[in-house]
Amino acid sequence: MKKLLLASFIVALLVAALLSPFASSSPDGLERVAEDKGFLEKGEGHNLISSPLPDYLIPGISDERLSTSAAGIAGTLITFGFLYGFGRMIAKKDNQGKMSG
Repeated sequence: MKKLLLASFIVALLVAALLSPFASSSPDGLERVAEDKGFLEKGEGHNLISSPLPDYLIPGISDERLSTSAAGIAGTLITFGFLYGFGRMIAKKDNQGKMSG
């Protein structure tokens, strides 16, 4: 199971690093509808929370492809870290339940 997890992690990092710079620059579905219906500007500039990676770019990296790649790697690391920790927590609780029952 650990080998599968490690292989999945490596593949996800490779996809994030190598393929994310080639993602479409077109607006996503919700943004496109807002553009088409003419209310996109109403949502601009009213952020309740600012994104640490706005537009999937890392501020300070001038090369857009490199910045997108780094943002993809960062997102993958954060997601895997969160899910790994969550999985460990659930497994620990499950093992404690089996020991007491």
